[in-house]
Order: sequence, then C-alpha cells, then structure tokens
Amino acid sequence: MKNLKLIFLLLFSLGTVVSCSKDEDDIGPSAPGAGEDNLVVQDFIYRTLNDIYLYKDDVPKLANNYFASEADKNAFLDDYTPAALFDYLTPSKDRFSWLIDDYIELENMLSGISTTPGMEYGWGAYPGDPNKIFGVVRYVLPNTSAETNGVKRGMIFTTVNGVQITRDNYSSILNPANITLGFGKVENGSIVNTNETISLTNSVYTENPVYLAKTLNIDGKKIGYLMYNAFTADFDSQLNAAFAEFKSQNLDEFILDLRYNGGGNIETSSDLASMITGQFTGKVYAKKRYNTDYQNFYEANIPEGLLSRFNTKVFSGETINSLNLNKLYVIATGSSASASELIINGLRAYINVIHVGTQTVGKFQGSTPRYDSPNFERDHNRLNTTHTYAMLPLILTTVNANGEGEYIDGLTPDIEAIEYINEMLPLGDPDEPLLQAALDDIFNISRSMERKNLLDIQFISESGAKRIDYQKMYLIEDLPSIPVKENR
Repeated sequence: MKNLKLIFLLLFSLGTVVSCSKDEDDIGPSAPGAGEDNLVVQDFIYRTLNDIYLYKDDVPKLANNYFASEADKNAFLDDYTPAALFDYLTPSKDRFSWLIDDYIELENMLSGISTTPGMEYGWGAYPGDPNKIFGVVRYVLPNTSAETNGVKRGMIFTTVNGVQITRDNYSSILNPANITLGFGKVENGSIVNTNETISLTNSVYTENPVYLAKTLNIDGKKIGYLMYNAFTADFDSQLNAAFAEFKSQNLDEFILDLRYNGGGNIETSSDLASMITGQFTGKVYAKKRYNTDYQNFYEANIPEGLLSRFNTKVFSGETINSLNLNKLYVIATGSSASASELIINGLRAYINVIHVGTQTVGKFQGSTPRYDSPNFERDHNRLNTTHTYAMLPLILTTVNANGEGEYIDGLTPDIEAIEYINEMLPLGDPDEPLLQAALDDIFNISRSMERKNLLDIQFISESGAKRIDYQKMYLIEDLPSIPVKENR
C-alpha cells in the first residue's frame, strides 16, 4: 500500500489549470452545509483527479459522467476520509502523488524556505542492529550553524541532545531549535560512539543549488566540475554565471555531479542541457504526455505544448552560456531523481553521456500543486478557506527526443562507483572516489581494488525526504482550459 502520510513533496509545479466543470465567474467552492463537513475536501480531491491526473484512465470512477447525479457522487465520497479517498483513487503504481493538509507550509517550501542546522545528511542503520540509526554528513551549507561550528562532510552522528537515534525517532529528532550532536566513527566494521559533541542551531535558510564550480587542471587537461544540488529556477542566473566561467576556461572535459540532486524545474533542466551543449538550439529536449483528455487537446490544438526544447535564454531572460560539448560525465546515485535523470536521458539522444555512480531513483513523471478553487489555482479571491488541503497529483510523463524513457527501476550506471561512509573526501577533491572514477575514465586509468575496511551502508532515508523540493520536477507554464464534461 502506498505511503499516504501528508508529506510536503513537490514533483512538478505548473501554472493555470482551468476546470470546465465550474463556471468561470464562480467565487469559489461554498462552505459545507449541515451534515457535509467532510465532503468539501473529498469533492476537491475528486475534482482534481478527474481533471488532470495522469492515471485517470486507469480508475473507472474517475471517468467523465461516471455518476448519474451529484447525489450519487456525494454518496460515494461520503464513504471515505480524505486520505482514504486519495488512496482509493490513486493506483498502486503511482509512487509519487501526494495529499497535503497545510498549503501554507507547502508555499513556504515552494519559496525555497526551510529550517536547517546547515547540513545535508543520509540516515543509515547500524550493521547488525537495524533499530539503531546514525546520520552521515554529505555536505555542509555555507554561512550556517554547521559551517560555523566545524561540521565536516563524512562526519557520523549517533545521538541528538544525548538521545540515541533510532528508527522510531530519526525523522523528528533534529527538529528542536537547538541541538547537540554526538558523533561516532567506523571501527571494526561497525559504528562506535566517540566523546565529540557539537551544538547547532536550526535556522531559516535558502540554499543556492550551485554548490561548487571549479576547474581541475590535471596532466595538461582542463576539466570542469560542477556540484549541482537542485534544479531551482530562482538560481538560474548563478548557474549561468558558473557556465560563463567554465566557457572562459576552454575545457577539455566536463563532470556534472548530481549525486544528491532530487530534481526540480524541467525548464531549468533544459537550460542546463543547453549550457552543456549549445549546438542543438530548437531541437526537442523532452516530450511530455498527459492523460487522454489533455493529451488529445494538446495534439489537436497546441502540439508544441507537448515539447521542451533546447533554448538560448534562461528563465530570467539572460543569454545562455554554452560549452558545445559532445561528451558529458554525470555522477548520479540513488539520491538522483526526476530532472537529474532527465538530464541524462534527454542528452543521451544527442551526445555521449557517461553515468558514474549507482542506480538512480526512477522518476520520470511530474506533478503539480492543486488548490481548492474553481481553476485549482492559489487564487485568493476564489480559494476555499474552510480547509488548508492541497494536492500534488502526477500529471505527465517525459521521454527524450527518441521516445526513450519510463525507467521505472532507475538509470543504470556505465561506471559503477559507490560512496562509502568512511571514504567521504571533500567534494571536488580528485581523490574523492566518485569523482576519481570519472577522472580515471578520462585518463584511461585502471586501478586495482585495494580499498580496505569499507563500510557499505544501505541508507534508509535522507535529510531532504520531508521537504517540498524532494525528488521534484516541475514546469512553470500555464495549462490550457479543455472541454471536459462535468463528472456526474
């Protein structure tokens, strides 16, 4: 059964969607009448899925005109709580649609606002004791409490405020405003506590996803390296500026590090693809497919709306700085999803893309936030104010220009390289194992596997798993109004 927790998780953010089942002059859904307290939210859930849901065709009760009357539909809705209705109407193959109960928190996260001590981390289980959990720092955010107090990549923490981290508490144990981390280390194939502690403060922070951009000069070659952690349109100018510097270096090779990148704006994904290349302007980067109602409308009226193309300007209007590469190394792992996978799949239709790392998530669908208003927008004059529910239903899938996609099990690496927790050198260090694996291929180096005492941990979660920007892929554009009959 799908996880139906009310999680703030964005996968695709789109603009206007207009439902033809409501009059355009409606002020908004009315407050519930006597005995109808639960039906307002249920009706919102039903209307949303009936309109734009990707898997609408697979759910008989979402068919247009399925119910003989509004009374019949209400009788059906009255049998379910909001969460139960959402579960019933979304098939098990849908791993990524979500129902949330507080759109205010959703909007804060959509604006890039989150609370953090200043580090991103993974959660792993102790070898031999799956109930005990530890965290390992993947990277430290600049100008945060973690950076100020000396937290470093690769540090292992086992307690918070003196309490052992466990499966029961790991998802909330870092929530207090002030925390003291107790650290551990790898010893004899296990995790043991040390006496080291560091006190940190959680604070509001907006992350620049362009984490590290540098040029490596190795054996006469100039190799660009970009650690990029989210496809966030608000930082497209910073991304483009990094490529301006790369362009000035006349690079021989380029390595894009997406190992922790859960995805983001599909337009930023096409912009990044255009920065990497530049010789394919106007050609198709990705193709989108919606449910039957929307797909038929697009094909008949706006076929160009089904395509994302390589372009010459970023979202803010600046001219893209392009490298005109024909080969790209991408570091991607089990934390790489959505727009990160789209970069690999989209560019593979045109250039040689070498995936270094491990299997990716397998997220080729996108979703959109929907609110309870006649057009499903966050419209202050028409929004139903009797509740704060919102939805993030899947609405489309993507394939590349060759029609290749639907990588349900993720993308398989061309060069397998594992990030072991006791081998986490600084990001951008040529000896860091995943970067080293890419460099070895560039320089045709074969290494004997002499690495010892490596602790291979299966991570159970990561720090971004509860954020709205976790494994998302979104598009900033208006959707058309389509002539779909009211479902009743």
